[in-house]
Amino acid sequence: MAQLRLDYQQFIDRQTTIIVIGPEDAPAFSKYWKQFDLPFTGLPDPKASVLKLYGQEVNLFKLGRMPAQVIVDRAGTARFVHYGHSMSDIPENEEVFSLLDQINQEFELTQHKGSE
Repeated sequence: MAQLRLDYQQFIDRQTTIIVIGPEDAPAFSKYWKQFDLPFTGLPDPKASVLKLYGQEVNLFKLGRMPAQVIVDRAGTARFVHYGHSMSDIPENEEVFSLLDQINQEFELTQHKGSE
């Protein structure tokens, strides 16, 4: 999450909403969010209902959920999914920015074509 926080403004500049989903219950999640003053949305998922929808892996030998990143476009379509194999296996922000720029460019092109 530190990586997301560090470049948060660059995500905002790309019209991106960040939602972090975690296994904690609502009180624990809220406490963590307040303690670290995180600027993005946190969603508690203690029953793993969202986890199951997106196919995120649980590995009990590695203490729980493996990281997953999903980019969902404005139409609600998952355009990129990365399932990590360890807690440090996440794409660099620059890679994510490149994907977001591509998705936003495609959106702008379809909007432009639709207005002609």
